[in-house]
Amino acid sequence: MFAALGDDTRLALVARLCSQGPQSIVRLSDGAKVTRQAITKHLRTLESAGLVSSAREGREQVWQIRPKRVAEARQYLDSISAEWDQAIERLRAFVETTEP
Repeated sequence: MFAALGDDTRLALVARLCSQGPQSIVRLSDGAKVTRQAITKHLRTLESAGLVSSAREGREQVWQIRPKRVAEARQYLDSISAEWDQAIERLRAFVETTEP
């Protein structure tokens, strides 16, 4: 999942789908610096990671975020952040109690 989010284009697609809701390839590629085919390839990678899903609406393929998977990613990042906060606090306490 994080490998899929490691690409700037894919991260931008996820952010856009989170903030603007489900969108077609046409809308997602509007204003993009890459081709529509490249956007489709990035979306397929995100789909393989479980972060987005698609459904056909008429002639268009509409993509949307899978909120549960994004929530799992956030929960994991929150736990890592908490561990780092604790480690930094231990380091701060050690430095403050150590005499020069």
